[in-house]
Amino acid sequence: MAAPILVFAIGNESRSDDALGPLLLRRLQSEAVPQTEFIEDFQLQVEHVTDLAGRNMVVFVDADVSCNAPFEFSSVTAAHDNSYSSHAMTPSALLHTYHQVYSEDAPQSFLLRIRGYGFELGEELSDEATGNLEQAARMICAWLADIHTLRE
Repeated sequence: MAAPILVFAIGNESRSDDALGPLLLRRLQSEAVPQTEFIEDFQLQVEHVTDLAGRNMVVFVDADVSCNAPFEFSSVTAAHDNSYSSHAMTPSALLHTYHQVYSEDAPQSFLLRIRGYGFELGEELSDEATGNLEQAARMICAWLADIHTLRE
């Protein structure tokens, strides 16, 4: 049996549309997507490199104010991050760190950026973001089903 796919949701449910990642993760959990594991956190940190070990595929999910609506889905490759801190990392930087730690390529990875509009503390999810979430959820459920079919 192949290693489960990891879906890693990034976001904060207390910050309006920043909740998109965790909300999508909950949707996937309720759909009982087979051979899929889930992790969520407010941000990526260097410690998350261990969560990638033993995986052959990872999907990062995050809200993004700069992507096109309703969402953008793309592959992610390892890239050095010139940030001064390891307390908040990009998926590319985490993959780069994985390579440094394990001396091997990181698992095949993808990034699902869901268009968000407001990220204010204490605000509800915007109507626009809710619609984007629905479209992203349909796409990723179908994509995961296709991946699992190919892996069988």
